[in-house]
Amino acid sequence: MAEFTTTNIRNIALMGHGSEGKTTLTEAMLFAAGVTDRQGKVEDGTTVSDFDPEEKKRGFSISASYAPIPWAGKVINTIDVPGYFDFVGELMGPLRVVETAVIVIGGVNGLSVGAEKAWDYAGEHKLGRMFVVNQMDREHANFEKIVAQLREKYGSSVVPILLPLGEGAGFKGVVNVLERKAYEGAYKKSTEVPVPAALESEINEAFEYLTEQAASADDELMMKYLEGEELTHDEIMEGFRKGMKDGSIVPVVACSALTGVGIARTMDLMAKYLPSPAHEGLHQTGTNPKTGEEVVRECRDEEPFSALVFKTIADPFVGKLSLFRVFSGMITGSTTLYNANKEKTEKAGGLFSLRGNKQTGVEKLHAGDLGALAKLQFTSTGDTLCDPANPVVYPQIVFPEPCFTKAVYAAKQGEEDKVFSGLNRLAEEDPSIRITKNAETTETELSGAGEMHLDVIRNKLASKFGANAVLQDPKIPYRETIRKTVKVQGRHKKQTGGHGQFGDVWIEFSPITDSDTDFEFVDAVVGGVVPRNFIPSVEKGLRENLVKGVLAGYPMVHIRAKLYDGSYHPVDSSEMAFKTAARIAYKKGCMDASPVLLEPIMHVEVLVPNEYMGDIMGDMNKRRGRIMGMNQKGNMQLLEAEAPQAEMFKYATDLRSMTQARGSFSMRFERYEEVPANEAQKIIANAKIEDDDEE
Repeated sequence: MAEFTTTNIRNIALMGHGSEGKTTLTEAMLFAAGVTDRQGKVEDGTTVSDFDPEEKKRGFSISASYAPIPWAGKVINTIDVPGYFDFVGELMGPLRVVETAVIVIGGVNGLSVGAEKAWDYAGEHKLGRMFVVNQMDREHANFEKIVAQLREKYGSSVVPILLPLGEGAGFKGVVNVLERKAYEGAYKKSTEVPVPAALESEINEAFEYLTEQAASADDELMMKYLEGEELTHDEIMEGFRKGMKDGSIVPVVACSALTGVGIARTMDLMAKYLPSPAHEGLHQTGTNPKTGEEVVRECRDEEPFSALVFKTIADPFVGKLSLFRVFSGMITGSTTLYNANKEKTEKAGGLFSLRGNKQTGVEKLHAGDLGALAKLQFTSTGDTLCDPANPVVYPQIVFPEPCFTKAVYAAKQGEEDKVFSGLNRLAEEDPSIRITKNAETTETELSGAGEMHLDVIRNKLASKFGANAVLQDPKIPYRETIRKTVKVQGRHKKQTGGHGQFGDVWIEFSPITDSDTDFEFVDAVVGGVVPRNFIPSVEKGLRENLVKGVLAGYPMVHIRAKLYDGSYHPVDSSEMAFKTAARIAYKKGCMDASPVLLEPIMHVEVLVPNEYMGDIMGDMNKRRGRIMGMNQKGNMQLLEAEAPQAEMFKYATDLRSMTQARGSFSMRFERYEEVPANEAQKIIANAKIEDDDEE
């Protein structure tokens, strides 16, 4: 594979809503560049970037995949990012390693939620932006309407560069406003033709608008423009490049990835005008792990080597592949790799360029390029690899908090180790999932971005590691407590052939209301009615039984037990007898002390556009939630509420549906509260059924 220096590298992420044609665009670019001898199709499962069996089965991307595409003496490192919101975690790594977000939108439907989110993410990461209006070959495609829609949303920065020649079935070429040239044909066969006279006024208008925006990107050019002087072509080009770098110009191009029309000219623009990793002002800031001092690295070959691992691919046969971006210096197969996060030296099993799942060995990668290292032992996604003599740690990749949780079990008894070791391998590949052991319910919980996300993980577990898992709603960690004070006797007397068993206690059970203490034992025995050596047995007997409440078998909390009286037998009394007496007192006393169920209450923060607030509030009320307050955040509302955990399991899916995926939420445990009587009856009844089933 050819070697590309920093100025000739273009790193782009194809972003946008699902089904707008990002993967097909990648295929069209690969085919136009002669990298592939035919264009793969998503529906046939023959695309380069959607190589995972799960992607082929579902017909859409679920993992970010990169492919270097050589064009016009440059390399366009293209990362195809999933558009469905369940896989937003796959977007976070690419955002850290590209200079430009290429936002793909449909020629018929135009701006979508996914495109809006892509714009916002690109802004947060200070990336250049470019709109590709794809699917211009479809019936009712309308480029002019979509440009107007984009301008209304994002203002004057939106600049159409490639105008369509025809639309729908008549889409046959594009006009480059920068060059004032027209082209017809598909892929590399796109050739120059005379500019249609009917388009002259539209081209002139677009060129004038482009000139104004290019002038705005440079103070000197702006002064010249305002004074009425005509800008030269080179000056306009320079202003355009500057505007692309600082984000003040967002070019819009028309194409059809399916037919190949406009693809070559789009790639021309990418190669010529998109920022390279060497552009002025681009540098990475990290920390020296040994001194804590700030470290700044320029993206130049002369700097010490440093790189960020932005994705990990876990393959049970090939081993682990770590995808990285060189932030400074160069890397060869013999470069010493120091993982500054883990403080370990790594030995790679090879240096590669990836195209989908196809590995091509390379001798060297320059600053700014993307590559892959095989079989790194200690390295995870987000880790920094660097020169051991010049260590640096770059900020970690921030992944979204999981908001959808299921309990995970092995489908077959005895395969637990296989399932959970496979899940841990998949968590290396996808850091947006979380695997936790719930200490209260003893279940292992798998959390992710949504129902589809976890379903994909379950299927990958089966296909990659041969481990079949079952996902189900997690158990709610209910608790039980008492509401009033009672005094009860626990008496255990049993006569057998030899020594008998005798223990007798009087205990006062009362609720603890002045602290969060779960259990308090008070020794109030006087006069030796219960011998000192048996009192610890009474406390132990109570503690052992508190784990199973009297209503539905959930742990009993906030109870004070005061041992104040009892009796004993000099021969038949024993530690075991007094433990048993304590258990009898516990069960009898708690049943008489108005026992109630407690449920976990969550603090929920929901961020939604203003127009959805009515639906969100109504839905929260249906979930037995309480609205605690609302705050305006730009054009969004932040709603704070408290709701029972039992009502929130499918909230991620429901919120996405209610807000067309524009809403997001976070949730944390707040406290326990008493379950309403009607709900408590259902929970107790279900618990009894489960107990019967287990027996």
